[in-house]
Amino acid sequence: MSNSEKIIKSLSSLIENGILTSKDIQKEISNELKFKKDKLINNLDLVSRQEFEVLKKIVQKQDSIIKKLQKNKKIKKVKRS
Repeated sequence: MSNSEKIIKSLSSLIENGILTSKDIQKEISNELKFKKDKLINNLDLVSRQEFEVLKKIVQKQDSIIKKLQKNKKIKKVKRS
């Protein structure tokens, strides 16, 4: 039985018993969707914007260092010839 079927079954049983109002149903569905969204985000290993920007700066800095090193290496090769 899928998760959506479980949710519908539990909601329908609560409605039959007269326990839930329309606001309760809305709240229950909203909570379930938030839970699914959080679960999906965790499964995708997403990072925050702040973490992304920090990593982006680190990569840019490393890239500039690599380019400088490559430039210096080319100059040294030319001098040896």
